[in-house]
Amino acid sequence: MAKKGLRAWVKEKWVDIGAPKKDGKYQPCGRKKGSKRAYPKCVPIAKARSMSSSQKKSAVSRKRAAGNPGGKPTNVETIVKKFNGGYITVNPRGFGRMLPNKRPTTRVFT
Repeated sequence: MAKKGLRAWVKEKWVDIGAPKKDGKYQPCGRKKGSKRAYPKCVPIAKARSMSSSQKKSAVSRKRAAGNPGGKPTNVETIVKKFNGGYITVNPRGFGRMLPNKRPTTRVFT
């Protein structure tokens, strides 16, 4: 956003990733007062297309869990970054085991 500026940010097409249509498209962001639609999670369409389905599901569930206290919109991070990393080892049965590590990265050994 810093490079584009506020005008470009406002002109982006914002969509609700919490209510996709059956054909794969998204509904426009927002809802009317008194609408029965679930609480929307709005992102620019470029961001929505680049997110995986699990990232979309996680963002929507965190947004709806935060609620809407006081009638003001609640801001929730769209993509959560992992802060507590560690080594993930995969044993022959396919189960992962987390080992403590001070580095903020995750490595997968197969």
